[in-house]
Amino acid sequence: MKRVFAGILIGLAALVAPLVAVAQSGPLRIEITEGVIEPLPYAVPDFVGNGANASEIASQLSRVIAADLSGTGLFREIPASAHISKVTDFGAPVKYADWKAVNAQALITGSVSVSGSRLTVQFRVYDVFAGGELGTGLQFAGSTAGWRRMAHKVADAVYSRITGEGGYFDSRVVFVSETGPKNDRRKRLAIMDYDGANVQYLTDSSAIVLAPRFSPSGDRVLYTSYETGVPQVHVLDVGKVKKRILRADEEGMSFAPRFSPDGRKIVYSQTRGRNTDLYLMDIDGGSRKRLTSAPSIETAPSFSPDGRQIVFESDRSGSQQLYIMNAEGGEARRISFGQGRYGTPVWSPRGDLIAFTKQNKGRFHIGVMRVDGSEERLLTASFLDEGPTWSPNGRVIMFTRETQGTNGRALLYSVDISGRNLRPVRTPDGGSDPAWSPLQN
Repeated sequence: MKRVFAGILIGLAALVAPLVAVAQSGPLRIEITEGVIEPLPYAVPDFVGNGANASEIASQLSRVIAADLSGTGLFREIPASAHISKVTDFGAPVKYADWKAVNAQALITGSVSVSGSRLTVQFRVYDVFAGGELGTGLQFAGSTAGWRRMAHKVADAVYSRITGEGGYFDSRVVFVSETGPKNDRRKRLAIMDYDGANVQYLTDSSAIVLAPRFSPSGDRVLYTSYETGVPQVHVLDVGKVKKRILRADEEGMSFAPRFSPDGRKIVYSQTRGRNTDLYLMDIDGGSRKRLTSAPSIETAPSFSPDGRQIVFESDRSGSQQLYIMNAEGGEARRISFGQGRYGTPVWSPRGDLIAFTKQNKGRFHIGVMRVDGSEERLLTASFLDEGPTWSPNGRVIMFTRETQGTNGRALLYSVDISGRNLRPVRTPDGGSDPAWSPLQN
């Protein structure tokens, strides 16, 4: 039987027990043990370049692929200095013995062709110990200006073939870029690749902006702005950088918006007097429906992936807790029962987990729990961690972290749902309120 990379089919088993990648004489696989995840060793020699400037692009593209894979914590790159074989011909037979000798379990080779502004990338993935190709080769084409995105696409394909999960590298993150001292903090919306590259600013810093959220198609962003003097929900077309106010109510404040999975409606918080409730509204600003009417504060709503339910935070029990209700309103059931306060819940794209912020005993945490509130697991602990957002495949969570002694400067971090691989996400300045896009088309 052909040996395959069944090994990193981690799924959500990481929430149950730690995992280890184990190479044996049989199929490569992940075994549940008392250890930690042992990254799978792989090699990605610089892709072969064909055409003017192709070699430089090929080298850069290979490095981005390696950064994507190694950044997951599931893969460990074998450096070029350890390679015995040199790949100079994409079509040449693979010398498996040479790659086995350096303990490479996966090998990624590729070819980059440049013709004018046209870029074509081909690649193959090999199971070194089985001595064969994993799946069939693929080809991506586009402009030379989009070479980084091409690299992310290759990395997504490799990741999917080896893990069996969808990728998340060809995605973007919208966030609030923060500059200036704490007493004069300037905030504006920005968008970037998932790894912090290609930052673009979507608004100026003339008004405070908060909590941006992508549409399911990734072409629009909802956010809260103080442009009119009070918080109001805005929607912005990312491609045209064109915005408009969604006038939920001429009176009171509207904030914490989020799209429904079909992109046709938004759920948000509306304040009237001392009461804050959840409302559902058509994205075109049409019909509006009140979903809650408790004498308490209901906010931070998030749809389930099927659009049938909404998770939100409320202080109706006397402290900030998490609740789930039908998307059309009705009775809500509490799902958080641990010590401390819970907020900013976000439903996983997979539908089986809810991420949240927890405050307990002077510390903040990012955590996850099952939809029924069971199996609560805290992934981080810090002076201030808040505002989780899910990667498109439900494997990674990005959030805002503020540490003591930084004058309130916030930064973006990410962590695997197993609680491993905590990493800073680079941004030009301070950053907060991240929201992950779906995979790009």
